[in-house]
Amino acid sequence: MNLFNNLVLKFEQADWSKNPELGLIDTILEKNPEIIKLMKNDIVGKEKESIFGRKDVPTVEQIVRAAIFKEMRGLDYRELEYAQSDSRICANFIKLDERKPFCFQMFQKYISKINKETLKKTLVLINKIAIEEGFETLQKVSQDTTTVKSNIHHPTNNSLVWDCIRKSKRLMEQLKEEIRTLNFINYTKSAKRTYYKINVTKGTDKRHDLFCKQLILFTKVINQTSNAIKKKSTSLKSTLIKIELRKLLELMNQVYDIAYRKEINGENVPNDAKLFSIFELHTDIIVKGQREVTFGHKVSIATGVNLIVDCSVEKGNPSDVKLFPKILDRIIDNYEIIPRDSATDGGYASKENLDYAKNKGIVNIVFNKVVGSMQNIVSSLNIETRLKKWRSTIEAVISNLKRGFNISKCNWKGWEHFQSKVLWSAIAYNFRVLTALVLQELKVGLKCNNI
Repeated sequence: MNLFNNLVLKFEQADWSKNPELGLIDTILEKNPEIIKLMKNDIVGKEKESIFGRKDVPTVEQIVRAAIFKEMRGLDYRELEYAQSDSRICANFIKLDERKPFCFQMFQKYISKINKETLKKTLVLINKIAIEEGFETLQKVSQDTTTVKSNIHHPTNNSLVWDCIRKSKRLMEQLKEEIRTLNFINYTKSAKRTYYKINVTKGTDKRHDLFCKQLILFTKVINQTSNAIKKKSTSLKSTLIKIELRKLLELMNQVYDIAYRKEINGENVPNDAKLFSIFELHTDIIVKGQREVTFGHKVSIATGVNLIVDCSVEKGNPSDVKLFPKILDRIIDNYEIIPRDSATDGGYASKENLDYAKNKGIVNIVFNKVVGSMQNIVSSLNIETRLKKWRSTIEAVISNLKRGFNISKCNWKGWEHFQSKVLWSAIAYNFRVLTALVLQELKVGLKCNNI
């Protein structure tokens, strides 16, 4: 076990013995340079790193190490900048080599370039290392879903209208600095007053009248924004602001249509036609049974015996039944291993999924609750009972992942970055679990030597 032996030697150094997680990651990165190479294309593209001139830009390895350190410690980018000078362990792990710490903007620029596909490959690569070292077998797999919230306030028609008005005002002020002949009326004071009145008004008739007033004002803002876009300008900054205003104008028309249909006409607008945030457009509405409605995304997670072996952020609100075969295919394709056992909750249960798993070569297929006359396929009743009990461990994995790495709500902006944040957290979780497994082996080895 090369990983185990190298880590034992590294623990003899004072710094790493007090930080076994970082010691393990350092060992993995040193012995598996393909992890760094995997992320290189995203960070610098096809350009070669220069060995000349001032080293005022971090290397690819330093960027990857900084990203991992940030996730393991739960830091933001400003805290990461401070940790480089405050923590000797951080400086050693990132390999600053007595250079000045890099600013947070530098790390944010490059870390944000690492896309979700690269992170998925990285997760698989780390798991393959764990399989080779004997810390994961993939004999058993379990699937479950959870929700991760977007970083938005609770959406209402009233708040969406207000968001559009205040954002329009902000962009119009920026455009006026570039186009001196531009004149516009600031409607935010009146709109804000009506916004608060609607929030505290419960009567349907009174809310109707207040919404009529607000939507009339909103129409004026829309027309004003449309006219501003038509103004001639030559500066690059004004052109960029106009592009933002065009995007906003489309959203304003959509928000107006939704608010008018619901609040004035009393229609039930379908979820597919709704907009939940003008800042995080990718946000979906997730409804799971009797649970509280969540605004974010559904995340599919598959675990092996110890580690998260597959993680993906789903678009929309697909049913668990439809996700089962896709995840199973990805696991088999990525690891070239057919699990012996599959255990999931009742949400995945269907005759089609049972047959699909059986045709893939899985021996024991257990759903926590079966539907109709369907029966689980198992070699014995004892194995069925044990797999049902083992399936519940994925609930602890999800709880640990969301609370231990602070992704109950995702603070990263945009659809691509949302997915990247979830995948970074899954990678960090696997590193933490691997560390615990290695330390357990180390303790067993020390006990055997004492005997």
